[in-house]
Amino acid sequence: MTDAVLTLNAGSSSIKLGLFEVLANEPPRQIAHGTVERGAETKFWAKGASGQSLVERQWPKNEPPDDATLFSELLAWVHTQLSADTLAAVGHRVVHGGRRLIAPVSITQAVLDELDGLVALAPLHQPHSLGAIRAVLAASPDLTQIACFDTAFHRGHVDVVKNFALPRDLTAQGIERYGFHGLSYEYISSVLPQLAPNLATGRVVVAHLGNGASLCALLGGRSVDTTMGFSALDGLVMGTRCGSLDPGVILYLQQTLNMPAAAIEDLLYKKSGLLGVSDISADMRVLLDSADLRAAEALELFAFRIARETCAMLAALGGLDGIVFTAGIGEHAPEIRSRVCKALAWLGIELDNEKNAASASRITTEKSRVAVWVIPTDEEAMIARHVADIIGSKVTSK
Repeated sequence: MTDAVLTLNAGSSSIKLGLFEVLANEPPRQIAHGTVERGAETKFWAKGASGQSLVERQWPKNEPPDDATLFSELLAWVHTQLSADTLAAVGHRVVHGGRRLIAPVSITQAVLDELDGLVALAPLHQPHSLGAIRAVLAASPDLTQIACFDTAFHRGHVDVVKNFALPRDLTAQGIERYGFHGLSYEYISSVLPQLAPNLATGRVVVAHLGNGASLCALLGGRSVDTTMGFSALDGLVMGTRCGSLDPGVILYLQQTLNMPAAAIEDLLYKKSGLLGVSDISADMRVLLDSADLRAAEALELFAFRIARETCAMLAALGGLDGIVFTAGIGEHAPEIRSRVCKALAWLGIELDNEKNAASASRITTEKSRVAVWVIPTDEEAMIARHVADIIGSKVTSK
């Protein structure tokens, strides 16, 4: 009998799940993946390892399932897929672990209480992760649950990288730069030794570009800097988030425009970024297909900020050997990669246009002083590895 692991990545409008077999001395093997979409209608679909459809379930518009019903049905479906396997644990992506939770951990009531205290630092993400944890707990109280944190990969940053120029008593209270997307960056770091050995030991900027976007500076595979800070608002322009913003703007919104805190939060998290600049859409595909000048301006700002913040990462790296593009936009938008590489051509980047258009693994010429790669990320696989480690299996990197 083989152990199996379920991974859950719960967001505001969707839940991504992966089902893995855990084998001794091997990486967990994915046997299914799927998504719950929670929009006008609630839909659940899943596919097997070969891409075959396993389930397509849709709830009536006027009868959306609550969390208790949804997760009970999800767990019941998971058990139908396992045959001789045993569901040993559920692993969750949790965005914020704060200062103390710096490695994957089995979830207890004390851990839940601590995570509750971090909701204000990740208001778009943390409540959904905690909701999924509690729903699984209600449906299957004896099932082991493990939290894997997006902040953990960055916790080795030195003080000069993570500290703000604020009074020391505020820093002591935990107001510092945490960084996010850590599971994605950890996965990229884990596969570089096989895909690009020279970069694995070198100076690399990884660009995780999706609806949420950030950069991470890897030195010998370790995170030494990142663009997101105290919250997931900082750094790059994102789908609906503003990225780096002069704090004076917030004071102006409060004091001159009399905007309440809740309205400012909504503005910065949900109405800014590509959506705010374009006034059209937060979806990169829509903007790339648009002939509207506002879409062009949003794309220009998006690419410029990636190039600018890449240069900022060089201060921590002391140079640059490679760039890795990953996540939805990074993996599938050649136009964005081209714009960023063009802006950074002075670093010695020589793009191979045909390889970039095809989203090949390496998209620069052999003569390029900086190698640029496109590597798909796999946060679910990273979660499964951590969970397998905790439940006692020996798991190696892919």
